[in-house]
Formats: sequence, C-alpha cells, structure tokens
Amino acid sequence: MRVSKLMTERGLASRREADEWIAAGYVRVAGAPAVLGQRVPPDAAIEIDPRARQLQAQRVTVLLHKPMGLVSGQAEDGYEPAASLFVPANRWREDHAPIDFHRGQWQGLAPAGRLDIDSTGLLVLTQDGRIAKLLIGDEHRVEKEYLVRVRHVRPGPLPAAALEQLRHGLVLDAVALKPARVSWANEDQLRFVLREGRKRQIRRMCELVGLEVLALKRVRIGSVVLGALPVGQWRYLGPMERFV
Repeated sequence: MRVSKLMTERGLASRREADEWIAAGYVRVAGAPAVLGQRVPPDAAIEIDPRARQLQAQRVTVLLHKPMGLVSGQAEDGYEPAASLFVPANRWREDHAPIDFHRGQWQGLAPAGRLDIDSTGLLVLTQDGRIAKLLIGDEHRVEKEYLVRVRHVRPGPLPAAALEQLRHGLVLDAVALKPARVSWANEDQLRFVLREGRKRQIRRMCELVGLEVLALKRVRIGSVVLGALPVGQWRYLGPMERFV
C-alpha cells in the first residue's frame, strides 16, 4: 500500500500530513527517504523526523460560537462563511491559550463538521488533519450535544412514544438512525446527544414526530464545551484540551 496510507492506518498522521511530511523529506522507510506515491509492505519500518511533529504542533484549532446567518464552509448564495469571524478583533478576551494570532493560521483552516445556516453554537475550525478525522471520520463518532427549542404542532403535549422514537426508531433517507439520547431540558427545550451527523438531522427528526424546531444550538463536541464563549467570538483549543 502507499506509505501515506500506511502512516494513516497506524495513526501516525492524517493523509494530508503524511503527504506533506514525505514531500518535506521528514519520512524514511527502512532507513531510506520516502517519496510520494511509494508503495511499501504492511510491516514496513517507518521513521518520522521530529521536525515533522514540531510542524504539526504549530497547527491551530479554533472554537467558534457560530451565529445564525453564516454558513459553516465556503461562502454560498451570498452568505459569508463562519471562518470570516476568525480575526483578532473577535478573539474572546477570556481566551488564555498561549497562542498568538498570525495570518498563516488562515491557511488550510477548515470546519471539522457543520452547523446549518439557521443554527448556532460550537463550530470547530482546524488546520490539524488528525482532529478533522476524529470529528468527521466514519470510524470515529464523537458525541455532539444540542439544545433544541421546539413547539408541538399537534394538539396536546408530545406523547411519550414520540420521545422514544426520537431516541431510537426513526429512519431518514431509508437509513435507520443510530440511537440518540434525548430528554427534556425544560418545558420547551430538548437536549439531543448524537453520534452521527446527517444533513439537518435534528430538524428532520423533530418534524417526523410533530415538532417544529424554533432554535437549535450546539453546546458540546466530545469533552469540549461551548461554555461562556460569546456569539460571534472565538478562542483557541488549549494545549491540554482534548475532544476525547
């Protein structure tokens, strides 16, 4: 298999990082410099120059409180991307991470997961391919927690059976959803904890059981919480913080 793929499977780097390190001459296979596209046996001995790790450590991950009206990824239909808020003026004054902002942090910064234009809350932007893979890769499904203000559009309160359906038993696009943790946070707000992220999943789930979503806010991804981060502001992921 390709040496970059083998590095990814061993958890040494993301595919993008592996290619960058190989191109920079930081990877050796059986003592010889690796080259892009090189094929190696599954048990190949791979060495990584410590300078590659230093390069990796300089990559930043940004936690942003996305407001309504911004898209998570590239600008579209006249709407600005959430990354446009990643400027020094919007850095949360309570952010004490020992990282200084510089323009190079814009390069390769991409959302690790999405929030639709009508939703608010925690959005992760990262230059680190390992974090992106952790948060959106198929083999990893980090918990994501949402507070969802709803209105029951049918007569009477939401039946207990409907709440059970939200927890397990719904189908979207002919695919059964994975079990979710769903409970009442207060009289008009539900708390969802999911391990998958289908397109507009929570809104569509609620529609199936007769609920209209009035507001949706993501408050946690793995072990990282939105906390008191103000709307429209950002902070760096601290050196001791981990999603899992």
